[in-house]
Amino acid sequence: MKKIIITFLFLGCISQISAQFFKDNKTIKKYEGYFTFYYDDTKDKLFLEIEKLDQEFLYVHSLSEGIGSNDIGLDRGQLGGERVVKFKKVGNKILLIQPNLNYRAITDNIEEKKSVKEAFAKSVLHGFVIKETKEGKYLVDATSFFMRDAHGVGSRLKREGSYSLDKSKSAFNLERTRAFPKNVEFDLILTFKGTPKGYNIRSVTPTSSLVTVNQHHSFVELPDNEYKPRKFDPRSGSNSMSYLDYATPVNQSIKKRFIYRHRLEKKNPNAATSEAVEPIIYYLDRGTPEPVRSALLDGARWWNQAFEATGYTNAFQVKMLPEDADPLDVRYNVIQWVHRSTRGWSYGSSVSDPRTGEIIKGHVSLGSLRIRQDFLIAQALQAPYANNDTDDQFALEMALARIRQLSAHEVGHTIGLAHNFAASTKGRSSVMDYPHPTLSMKDGKIDFANAYDTKIGSWDKVAIAYSYGTYTNDEDASLNKLLTTAFKNGARFISDQDARPAGSAHAYAHLWDNGANVSDELENVLAIRKQAIAKFSKDNIKTNEPYSVLEDVFVPLYFFHRYQVEAVSKVIGGLDYTYAIKGDGNTIVKRVDGKTERKALASVLKTLDVEEIAIPKNLLSLFPPRAMSYGRSRESFSSKTGVAFDPFGAVETASNGTLYFLLHPQRVTRLVQHKSLDKSQLGLLEVLDELISKSFKKSYKDTYFQELQNVVNVQVLNQLFQLSVNDNMYKQVNAIVNSKVYEIHDLLKKSKVKGVQQIYNQEMMKMIVDFKKNPTKFKQLNAPKIPDGSPIGME
Repeated sequence: MKKIIITFLFLGCISQISAQFFKDNKTIKKYEGYFTFYYDDTKDKLFLEIEKLDQEFLYVHSLSEGIGSNDIGLDRGQLGGERVVKFKKVGNKILLIQPNLNYRAITDNIEEKKSVKEAFAKSVLHGFVIKETKEGKYLVDATSFFMRDAHGVGSRLKREGSYSLDKSKSAFNLERTRAFPKNVEFDLILTFKGTPKGYNIRSVTPTSSLVTVNQHHSFVELPDNEYKPRKFDPRSGSNSMSYLDYATPVNQSIKKRFIYRHRLEKKNPNAATSEAVEPIIYYLDRGTPEPVRSALLDGARWWNQAFEATGYTNAFQVKMLPEDADPLDVRYNVIQWVHRSTRGWSYGSSVSDPRTGEIIKGHVSLGSLRIRQDFLIAQALQAPYANNDTDDQFALEMALARIRQLSAHEVGHTIGLAHNFAASTKGRSSVMDYPHPTLSMKDGKIDFANAYDTKIGSWDKVAIAYSYGTYTNDEDASLNKLLTTAFKNGARFISDQDARPAGSAHAYAHLWDNGANVSDELENVLAIRKQAIAKFSKDNIKTNEPYSVLEDVFVPLYFFHRYQVEAVSKVIGGLDYTYAIKGDGNTIVKRVDGKTERKALASVLKTLDVEEIAIPKNLLSLFPPRAMSYGRSRESFSSKTGVAFDPFGAVETASNGTLYFLLHPQRVTRLVQHKSLDKSQLGLLEVLDELISKSFKKSYKDTYFQELQNVVNVQVLNQLFQLSVNDNMYKQVNAIVNSKVYEIHDLLKKSKVKGVQQIYNQEMMKMIVDFKKNPTKFKQLNAPKIPDGSPIGME
């Protein structure tokens, strides 16, 4: 009892002296803004003054300084989640409460609102002990709230080792701790101490047992209630937010969906063209160098074309970030240039009002190494360094063209737009697609002039008109008419869920593809690849560079066809469909016809032809073991031959990549189903017959080609084994696959070959026999992993 009394007296003493202490003590710095707070630099403590009880505001956490590893994923400028929160006084504490906005009752009935509020859990994010109360204001020590791992850095580091926050090596960063009338910003230096075990963390930290980042916290005034949410339509190209409204009549959907968008209003709503009450302004990171800086500004400004088409004048602007501005200050929409130790994705994020979907801050993160990948692709396609010249301006121009497109793409996400992966089949109708360079042959040379688009697309104008257009009469009818007209005129919109999965079926929605007809474009890509490989030489690198660099340049050229192969494979067993709604007249769903499928199959099988994918013998003398300090990386060819370059491994990887998509379990299952509905469709039996004809039934007198054919054959057999044991398919599919495995066994058995090839055939027959005896013991043969190399996009 005595001990408890002493404690209470001690707390009382703090309460009595704190007001005088803050008034007179020169070590205390006062910040006046949306919230007033005080910093004591003698104790590294921050005290928060709270008077806005039960008043909702926005809380956002982010990383102001990151780790610099794409694999770990903790980048400079990375936004965390935003939350609507409020302070509530309970006893001697102030609780920071996050209400549950996923479940609501939009009604005037207070009791009905209360019933929903009480039915679902809320979250108390922190409890602050009150140090002093004066004139309706409460003083709390907020140090522990801010000096914590709000961003989840420790959790992300678990795969890199065992790390925990070391507060003795952490402190407030006053340079980026600021107060403004409608927001306050807090920045902290946080150090995580631990035992590293991963290469990734060792590669980006000077002392990997101590990892220091900066975390940022923002308290932001929520927007007023004048914003009008716009309904979500799956055809619109916008991203959606949703919640359940329990006050909804029974004959209507309880789930409400609205789009994310910035607030934009015309000064004159009735005018066909008008300036905005307040334009949308984006700011570019001042750390971006030229010529990238100008390219990013140009690309981001393309969006004003769409806003002008919607009836706005100069409503979308892009400027350089003011010198004293913080990129994480919520008052600024920012395009940030982010450095990593390896090439990584770019992405567009935003801070929005969870109540309505109104975007408060757009934030783009652009990986600085991405431009070098496009330069490398161009360098591989056309040797620029003959006779010691440095004629690589064409490569720089192509890379900058992609940077402009990338800037527009990522900004598009931050203004509310989703990917449109069907756009490339309609003449580059959207910058929200993922493009690889569009190239052609002209007078026997590769033409780079049309590699990337130079403007906003026609679909982007439709999407902006839906999100930001002003409709003074019947808004719902006007929006529906806008979309219906666009699709009648040939527009296509299909997004991530129907394009990303390896087993996806859409005939027109693919990542990184080009062309109205994906099979024709694959033929074009293969022709360009073939010519570039034929001309590949030491002149693809600069004088005095090690030949190890030449091998690195060759990688994106050798795998140049990889993305178009994926697209063409998805035509096989494919579907054509839209996000149709009742009454709009759009295609609901139909199968890709058999003729189109067979054309796609013929194109795909070319990428298993060793005459197409073999690295020419004359090039092998250009790829010696790696030079000192120029070792292999994740973007290099793998090798099963030690230090030597491995041309077999390249073919193994390339053929495995094709077969992975062509024989995907979901795809082959669809082939059986589609054939049962229409005999003219391409069926699984036909696909496997063609595959066996182009693999096991082929042979070469050239021993190099024959050995490569053996590599391909083993990959075919491996993929068939995987399908055979897959228990997530219908038995009809397994039966067809098994019959073809037995057929291959008989084919090998009847072969008249002698010598080494006979030995190989006997080994493959043994593989089949062993597999048939005990399929459950089948162990997948892993081909060398395809090198990283996706073009630029969003994760």
